Amino acid sequence: MIEPHAPAPPRTTPPWADPARLPVRPATGRVLVLACVFVCAACGLVYELELVALASYLIGDSVTQASVVLSVMVFAMGIGSLAAKRLRWHAAAAFGALEAALALVGGCSALALYAVFAWTGAWGGLWANGSRCLLVAFSLAIGLLIGAEVPLLMELIQRIRRQDAGGAVADLFAADYVGALVGGLAFPFLLLPLLGQLTGALLTGTVNAVTGAVLVLGLFRRDLTCRARRLLLVANLVVLAVLATAAVLVDDFERAARQAVYGDDVRVALQTDVQEVVLTGGTGGGPLALFLDGRLRVSGRDERRYHEALVHPAMNGPHARVLVLGGGDGLAAREVLRHPDVERVDVVELDEEVVRLARQDPALSELNGHVYGDARVHVTTADAFGWLRGAPTAAYDVVIADLPDPGITASTKLYAQEFYGLARRVLEDHGRLVVHAGPVASRPRVFWTVDTTIRAAGLYTAPYRVGGRDSGFAAGPDRTAGPQRAPHDWGFVLASPLTRPPLRLAPRGPHPHTLTGAKLTADARAAAGTRIGGLPVSTLVHPRY
Repeated sequence: MIEPHAPAPPRTTPPWADPARLPVRPATGRVLVLACVFVCAACGLVYELELVALASYLIGDSVTQASVVLSVMVFAMGIGSLAAKRLRWHAAAAFGALEAALALVGGCSALALYAVFAWTGAWGGLWANGSRCLLVAFSLAIGLLIGAEVPLLMELIQRIRRQDAGGAVADLFAADYVGALVGGLAFPFLLLPLLGQLTGALLTGTVNAVTGAVLVLGLFRRDLTCRARRLLLVANLVVLAVLATAAVLVDDFERAARQAVYGDDVRVALQTDVQEVVLTGGTGGGPLALFLDGRLRVSGRDERRYHEALVHPAMNGPHARVLVLGGGDGLAAREVLRHPDVERVDVVELDEEVVRLARQDPALSELNGHVYGDARVHVTTADAFGWLRGAPTAAYDVVIADLPDPGITASTKLYAQEFYGLARRVLEDHGRLVVHAGPVASRPRVFWTVDTTIRAAGLYTAPYRVGGRDSGFAAGPDRTAGPQRAPHDWGFVLASPLTRPPLRLAPRGPHPHTLTGAKLTADARAAAGTRIGGLPVSTLVHPRY
C-alpha cells in the first residue's frame, strides 16, 4: 500500500531568496556580509562618539552630554530593531535605503550641530534649547537606523546559507563588536586629529553609503527589481554628492562659522591634541582674545584685572619659588615676575601649543611681557594633577592654580579634595595657594564648594572676588545663559597650611594697576555676603560641580 505524500512544509523565506541567485559562492557571500557588518558597526560608533565629543565641546559638561547621547541612542536602537521586523521580506532593498539614510544623517550631524551653535549662539536661550533638541533628534535618528541594521543583516546572512540561530547571531555580533572596537579607536587616534570632527563625520558617512550600496547592488542585486535598483543607485549617488559637496566646502563653512562665533578678526585657529585654540585681535584692531574650546580664557579688555587679583595677594610673603598650574599664556607668570626677588617660576601647562603661541605670537607674547624669554621661567608640558603626584615635597612658597572654571567637567578633578591635598604637599609650611574658583555672583554654589573642598584638604582659606569682568562674549557653559547673564566677576580662594592667610598686597611689592588693598578688603566682604554653608566636599569619585 502506497501511503500519500506528507504535505510540503510551509515556506519560511520568499521563493526568490535562493542562494543560487548569488553572483558568488555562499562562503564568499557570508564573508562579504560579515565585512559589511564590521564596517557599519565602525561607522555607527564613530557617529556616536562624534555626537558626544561635539556636544561636550559646544554645550559643555561632557558627562551629561555622553549620558544623553548614549541613553537615547541605545533606546532608539531597540525601537529600530523592532520596526525592522516588518521589513524582513524586503531586506535587501530596505538595508540599502537604510544605509543611504544613515550615511546622510550621520555624516551631516556634526555640520548641523556646529551651524546651530555658530548662528544661534548670540540669542542665548535659543541656542540652549535648540542645541539640546537637535542633539536628541540626531541621537534618536541615528540610533533608530543603527538598530534596524541588525535584523536586516541577519535576514540577509540567513538567505545565503541557513544555519542555526545561535551560530548566525554569534557570527553577526562578533563582526559587529570588532567593528565597533575599530571605530572607537579610529575616532580619537585617526579621524579627529587628522581630519577634525566635521570632515571625519563626512568621510564616515561616505564609507557607510558605499559599503551599503556595494553589498546590496553587488551581492543581492537579483533580489531587487529593476526599478528598485535604479532608485537605490540614484539615492546613493545623491547622498555621496551631498557628502562630497559638504567636504569640499567644509573649510569655508568652518571659517564662516568661526567668524559668526568669534567675530571677523580671527588670526589663529588650530586644533591641538588637547583642545581648539583660537586667537582674535591684538594686531592694531580690537583687543586680543584667546579662546580654548570655545570658552573665552583671555580678553585684552580685562585680563590684567583678573591676573593681578589672582597673583598679587598670594605674593604677600616669601615668594622665591613659585609654581603656576595652567597659565600657559604666560600672563600669570608676567605678574609673578613683577616681584624682583622671585628666583624661579615653574609653569605646568597641559597644551604645548598654547605655550608655543605665548612665545611666538607677536600680540600674545607682547601682552605677557615675553616671560618665556626669562631664564627664571621653566615650562613643563603635563597634566597638573599627574605632575603634582611626582613633585617634591615643600618645594614652593606660592602655588597659583590658573585653571578653567570648575563647572567644566574636564576640570573637575583639578578642583577635587585630592588635588588640593597634593598642592598642600608641595607648599612650604608658610606658603600660599591661590585658586581661581569661578564667578561668585552667577554661580555661588560652585564657588563655595571650592572653598569647602580646599578647607577639607587641611588648608585655611580667605575667599575673595573681583568685579569688572567684561561680559561682551559668553562662550561654553556660560553661553547657555545668554550674554546678559554672563559672569561679571571672578572668584578666588587664597589658602595656607598653618593659618588663615592675610588678604593683603605685599608691602614692598609692585603696585598693581587695577587692585588696591582697600578694594581687596571690600571685595572679600562682598564675597563673604554670598556664603553658602553646609556644602559637600568635591572628590574624585563624588564631583560636586
